[in-house]
Amino acid sequence: MNLEVRHLAFRHPNASSDLFSDVSFQLPAAGFHALFGPSGVGKTTLARMLTGDIRNFHGEISRDGSRRVLYTYNLERLPGWSSVRRHIEETAPPARRRQAGELIAEFGIEGCVDARFSRLSMGQQNRANLVRYLLQEFEVLIMDESLANVDELTREKIILKIKALFPERCFLYISHNVAEVARFCGRVLVLRAASKAPQVVCIQGADQAAERPAPPPQLLERAMLEIVHAA
Repeated sequence: MNLEVRHLAFRHPNASSDLFSDVSFQLPAAGFHALFGPSGVGKTTLARMLTGDIRNFHGEISRDGSRRVLYTYNLERLPGWSSVRRHIEETAPPARRRQAGELIAEFGIEGCVDARFSRLSMGQQNRANLVRYLLQEFEVLIMDESLANVDELTREKIILKIKALFPERCFLYISHNVAEVARFCGRVLVLRAASKAPQVVCIQGADQAAERPAPPPQLLERAMLEIVHAA
């Protein structure tokens, strides 16, 4: 399933200027990709447009296929009426429930998953919430700071596990960690302020074809930061 944005423009109600103006890009059918940029440029707003939660924009968002684009974010909360394990198992489609135990173990939350959500640390909460989404039916999953408050080694393990378990799915990872994005993400969409043109610059990263090795993360980091801060 390809996801394509063409000439997207958006302005918040009562705002004096556009948040986006003539934004265009395309994501391939599968892979682990990133949306990167400084705070305030509209990464979360753009993510909400891709899911259909925000509709009052100009331009076109199109995607092949019929399954859903899902969005999960840092600080999202599960209800407190049961244990985390019970909630995950009861909300997962029947065909996916057997995978719940594997994800719980790989994400390092086995020791706390029988507690209520409110009893978990913020990092544990984010991991539990991400497990819940990975068990759903989706073609694109947007992860908005979904691994915040998780230590670096565990984040790396989780990202690699997601890439291994879901090679046919498309992930759009929103993060401020430039080194992590450069290392693990295939296409990096760098989003800049509306006053800077072009607003979205696509950098090819870690998932390129084997005959075209990805550039070293240090070069990608430098390129990303130069784009964000360029006049």
